[in-house]
Amino acid sequence: MRRWSILILSVCLCALINQSVRAQNIPVPLTEVRLYDFLDELATDGVVSINTAVRPYSRVQVAAILMEAQTRDTLLSRRQCKDLAFYLNEFALERDTMREQFVQYTDHRTFNLSLCNPQFSYMTSNHLFKMQIRPILGMDVIASKKGGILKRWWGAELQMDIVRHLSIWGSLRDISWNGEMMLREQYFPDNAKIDGAKLTKGAFLNNFAGVQYKEANYGGDFSDSKGGISAYAWFGSISLQRENIRWGDAFHCSNILSGRNPAVPMVTLQLTPCKWFQFDYFHAWLVSNVIDSTYYYVEQSTAGTEREYRPTNKYMAANMFTFRPIKYIQFSLGNSIVYSERNPQAAYFIPIAFYKSLDHLMTKGLGVENQNSQAFFTLTVRPVDHLKLYGSFFIDEFQLGRLKKSNKENNPISYLVGFDWGGWPIKSLSLKGEFMRSYIACYTHSIPAITYMSNSYMMGHYMGDNAQNIHLEISYRPIRGMFIGLSYNRDTKYNSYDYLRVHRENGKKIDVGAGISAVIARKPFDKKIYNNDEILLNFVYEVHPNMFLRANVGYNNAQGYDNTASDCNAEFTATAQGYLNSYCPKFYQGKNVTATIGFSFGF
Repeated sequence: MRRWSILILSVCLCALINQSVRAQNIPVPLTEVRLYDFLDELATDGVVSINTAVRPYSRVQVAAILMEAQTRDTLLSRRQCKDLAFYLNEFALERDTMREQFVQYTDHRTFNLSLCNPQFSYMTSNHLFKMQIRPILGMDVIASKKGGILKRWWGAELQMDIVRHLSIWGSLRDISWNGEMMLREQYFPDNAKIDGAKLTKGAFLNNFAGVQYKEANYGGDFSDSKGGISAYAWFGSISLQRENIRWGDAFHCSNILSGRNPAVPMVTLQLTPCKWFQFDYFHAWLVSNVIDSTYYYVEQSTAGTEREYRPTNKYMAANMFTFRPIKYIQFSLGNSIVYSERNPQAAYFIPIAFYKSLDHLMTKGLGVENQNSQAFFTLTVRPVDHLKLYGSFFIDEFQLGRLKKSNKENNPISYLVGFDWGGWPIKSLSLKGEFMRSYIACYTHSIPAITYMSNSYMMGHYMGDNAQNIHLEISYRPIRGMFIGLSYNRDTKYNSYDYLRVHRENGKKIDVGAGISAVIARKPFDKKIYNNDEILLNFVYEVHPNMFLRANVGYNNAQGYDNTASDCNAEFTATAQGYLNSYCPKFYQGKNVTATIGFSFGF
């Protein structure tokens, strides 16, 4: 029996090694916006076919897309050909070659040390081990009439690929914010603030990436460490990683998984057995920021024995099925569950499952509230070259009876639609538009430990429930690596309500309040409490791979609105300034003209 086992294992390993896998299965961070924009441009122009519903792409996927575009270079403009050659050089290791740079020391076969855009690359002569290391450095200066803010970051990243079936990667970025508007009792330009020496929640409605700040008396300071290990073959991969992911087709902000919350550790599975089908799954360990009063450390201090309480455990499982039946149509559907238990539940490690059904099996008979489950799907259509139409739907809870006109209740859902028109009739010019609406109680829950959040950041669209977003952008790429964009963005938030369950005694409902049924029966998008209009002129130039110069100037007008109606169950004072303080950092409140200039190695 042992001999047979060894024989079968040997055959499987040989089959894997003989596959023509040539690149690293390492994710390309969502922050590499210009690369993702170029790939989207190629797809919209009909040059390549891409699954745009699931990001990040792996380096092997990007290399394959670029090589596919290379075979159809007659369809590309002169600028696109230069961009393609540029990115093919960036993904040289994935193609078993060495990068070419202006200032470098190399033997052209096994190693390359470049001094302009510093990076060290190494590859054995048989291509079974590849490695690259590069530093990360950047700075932004942000200024307005209210003062200045200096953002600095530095770090490094390492990527390794072993025998074409094991990838290991990691990165560290240390980031700091400095400026008068960043000091204590002031708001950060992200979704957090410092109160004294402790971090407190700030529900700012913007599209900045979420972070967890450390205490700092000069402003804000945090570090971001990402990485993972992945075993892969031609048909898919399984990984343990800490990365940001985005599910749902969108270019401004997705309403399914936006990727803007701090990255979380997760086990992931991706299968691509054929060109027309892809399956994605992950099980993640979220951060609840909810104290568990039964779970604490005992600490010795000068005041005696003290208890240090720990946060409640919080997890998430999700899957996504993507189909491309024909070249011009792609649709994805999936479901997820956010749950809080003492330990991860084995049932939610089943990749192909309907998690709400599993939840009913494990909790319904107990007479307690179920966990928080969701369903979602996306549709992308490219009816003609140069045009992309897409939509994403997020279903928090759904009942057919609510579709009747006689039923005043609305299903807590979110929908997003958009278009991308580019490359015709003017080459390198594109126009994009996106519209999102989320109904009352979408993304929320009566149990704080299982809301659709991690580190107190929304995992869906940053506007949350009972809100809408309009985003328009026109962009032009005159030469290789240069991006000039003019965008308009409007964020509108309407009445915010507490998610309250009807009180129960002995399993029976006791009507002691409005409850969630009465809340979702209210008219959505009725009473405006916050609005922010922004116009932004943005310039980015990629001098070398991952070496950016950027500048932008923007105008915004952020306003709050008085709303003291008795039916408003908001968590904060229902005044114009109260809403404004809760949803917008002071640096951006009112009318502002803000300018930014910066550079970076890496991203």
